[in-house]
Amino acid sequence: MNNQNSVPSSALSNVKNIIAIASGKGGVGKSTTSVNVALAMSKLGYKVGILDADIYGPSIPLMLGLETFKPEAIGEKKMTAASAHGITAQSIGFLIDSEDAAVWRGPMAAGALSQLMNETAWPELDYLFVDLPPGTGDIQLTLSQKVPLTGAVIVTTPQDIALADARKGINMFEKVNVPILGLIENMSFHICSSCGNKEHIFGTDGGRRTAEKYQVPFLGALPLNVEIREAMDLGKPPLVATPDTEISLLYSGIAEKIANFVVDQTTDSVSISFTDE
Repeated sequence: MNNQNSVPSSALSNVKNIIAIASGKGGVGKSTTSVNVALAMSKLGYKVGILDADIYGPSIPLMLGLETFKPEAIGEKKMTAASAHGITAQSIGFLIDSEDAAVWRGPMAAGALSQLMNETAWPELDYLFVDLPPGTGDIQLTLSQKVPLTGAVIVTTPQDIALADARKGINMFEKVNVPILGLIENMSFHICSSCGNKEHIFGTDGGRRTAEKYQVPFLGALPLNVEIREAMDLGKPPLVATPDTEISLLYSGIAEKIANFVVDQTTDSVSISFTDE
């Protein structure tokens, strides 16, 4: 019999691949990366959704320009998801006031994630990206153990403190037998707007070296760029506002690599039992 935190297979029967986007440390740009990679995957022709699993600090509503969206009930047990820029979105931020704090213990937050998974009327999706909160706690374990994940993508920055936490994330997913589809190094470099000099503010190639050490694919390096921050704050991600810029092409390249890795390991995709041990 399923426990309250498990996700019935029927709840996700319309979703072909579920990919967790994770980071061991906060502030590395994981949500920004999740949104833009999801949009890039959509532009490749796939049907894409994104689930904001950061129960304590949801940011997907702001980043997709969906701050006023409220789900509607479908019957007694389902609710609608939002739609923006061609992708489907769900977030705890749609259900609580943006100024309210979710003062919940870990199991309650994990239960909220399961409820979002269970009770959303997901359309047919090729990919559902799950934007996880930082760390390796209850929410991450609930998703890893109770949802049939295709794999996980780790987002980090080049500095040592972020890489140390990224390694913890890699180890966590390996312990629960979730394949690591790759590692993304965000804030990898900054291009000076005045002189054009490329500066590695947080260090050089830390993400690439970590990927090599743990034998996981290195998906790409993304810049520290004020235009990305401004676009996300306005709810107009680069993939929507400026789809042909170098930054957007970098996200598109990452999405293509993820799609290729998923195809290559389809026969080995994780299949998690939905019954209690």
